[in-house]
This record gives sequence, C-alpha cells and structure tokens, in this order.
Amino acid sequence: MPCLVALLALATPRLAIVLLWLLSSWFQGVFSTALWPLLGFFLAPTTLIWYSVVQRWFDGEWTLWPVAGLVAALLADGVPARLGLGKRK
Repeated sequence: MPCLVALLALATPRLAIVLLWLLSSWFQGVFSTALWPLLGFFLAPTTLIWYSVVQRWFDGEWTLWPVAGLVAALLADGVPARLGLGKRK
C-alpha cells in the first residue's frame, strides 16, 4: 500500500500537466521552446505547474507569494529524492 501511495504522489503532477496540455491552452505562450516543459515534466513537474501559474495569474511578476510558491514547489519536487526512496538497508 505505501508503494501505491508513493506512485500516486509522483504521478499526480505529471497527470495534471498532461490533462492541462491536452484539454486546454494553459501552456501556450508560456515557454519559448519545448525544452523547458519537457525537462520540467520529467525532473520538476510541480515547479513547472507553479511557473505556469505565475505566468498566467501573476502576470509573470515574481513578488513575495510567487517566490514562496516556487520554493514550496522546488521542495515538493526535491523532497522525495532526499527521503531516500531509493536507499536499501
């Protein structure tokens, strides 16, 4: 059961990205190349979503709340790797 919860937690941001890309125009005009969304999808999906939120809702202005959200997104993307999900004892 814990493995299922971990897989669901890792897949949720990626599923949201795929649904946003397929069903809306959320990412149109946010990135100048396709490289950044691809890297974000595989390496930092929560950060990719938050960056697009800042571009859409905050007009790309990086004030206190967008930066705080970026830090939280980076922590959410980096914490599973730091918890030792790949370590065996």
